[in-house]
Amino acid sequence: MTTTLTISELNRLLEDVLELQGVTIEGDFTIELADSGIGSGAMEAVGYEVAQIAAHLNRIAGVLGYQHVLPGQAVPADATQSAVPQELIPASFNVDTVPEWKHTIEEVTLGATSSDGGSRGRTITIGGENALPYYFDSPMPNRNYISMDVFDMPIGMARAVRTNYEDVLESPADWAKKVVSKFGADMVTIHLISTDPAIKDTSAREAANVVEDVLQAVDVPIIIGGSGNPDKDPEVLEKAAEAAEGERCLIASANLNMDYQRIAGAAKQYGHAILSWTQLEINAQKELNRKLMKQCEIERSDIVMDPTTAALGYGLDYAYSNIERIRIAGLIGDSELNFPMSSGTTNAWGARESWMVASPIKDDSDWGPREYRGPIWEITTGLALALAGVDLFMMMHPTSVQVLKTVAGYLRGNGNGDHDSYGVPDWVGMRLE
Repeated sequence: MTTTLTISELNRLLEDVLELQGVTIEGDFTIELADSGIGSGAMEAVGYEVAQIAAHLNRIAGVLGYQHVLPGQAVPADATQSAVPQELIPASFNVDTVPEWKHTIEEVTLGATSSDGGSRGRTITIGGENALPYYFDSPMPNRNYISMDVFDMPIGMARAVRTNYEDVLESPADWAKKVVSKFGADMVTIHLISTDPAIKDTSAREAANVVEDVLQAVDVPIIIGGSGNPDKDPEVLEKAAEAAEGERCLIASANLNMDYQRIAGAAKQYGHAILSWTQLEINAQKELNRKLMKQCEIERSDIVMDPTTAALGYGLDYAYSNIERIRIAGLIGDSELNFPMSSGTTNAWGARESWMVASPIKDDSDWGPREYRGPIWEITTGLALALAGVDLFMMMHPTSVQVLKTVAGYLRGNGNGDHDSYGVPDWVGMRLE
């Protein structure tokens, strides 16, 4: 009997061998076996052919990185290493800069120390970026900062938030002390909501006294906000700006729906920065910034933008896109948009999912404990907008503040200068037990 086996047939026989998948052996060989039996000469011939096949396959294995020594072969000099790779192939990772991003976001400093004519213990500077946040090749010169909300009267708030402030709700000064000393606020935002004619109609003079009390209670920079009433706010913010003269506060806010010229004029007269607030509309933001600079003669270093924050589930995707578009436009060179941005992240507590006990929809799934849901809602909203380009966050829940600070620190690395130092985990080399 004579049996002929070609290399192509051998390939078919070996095609299911995992180590040889994708490898093609080329050439031909023939093994002939006599019908009358196999003599010693035939056995030797077959042995020779098989040895040639083995040698050929061994050479293929060597090409693929596996060194196997056949009986009688000399051990190669490099065959003492294990077949398992001992190190990674050297490689570098570079992030290309975006050539269109040729402009720097304006830097704005808030607060004034004694050397500046104020009484703050420190100042904060926001802005100064040359790229979107947390880029490898364009580090952020200034970290994100958080201002915690304080109100000039007790207000309705989610239970998860209220439990942290029940002992200070009647005193804005004590409230401000608590958020700074216990919860680590970088700034304090005092909301003068009692001045709204529909609430208490507190006078502008009384509101100014509250601002003075808060300035006495803490030494961090402060943000001064009104009630949102378009008729009352210009007067209230004007008096508040006068009471805080020299402290370089952020006056919140100028917007197109009220007398922005009066508010901006007060900020300019008494040495403060101005918050330029619009409602999720990039062209309105450009218009207001242009008017502040040209009509009110506000310096570029005195403008912070607030394009409005819509919470998770209530337009966060739109808020993110709007803020990111504004930041990219500023980097490209739009001089009406290259300012640092603030977020009213507290708006997350307006979402029903953050504070309701359970879904009002009968067949809805379980929402879980609201004590967790609320902070998570605020954290998620803040983190998303941090990635879009927000520099300053106004927040309420202490846990939300700490998580946002920590995660932003991880993204920035170990910080620099007098900034907080964060222990970034070695996620490449860590061992999981």
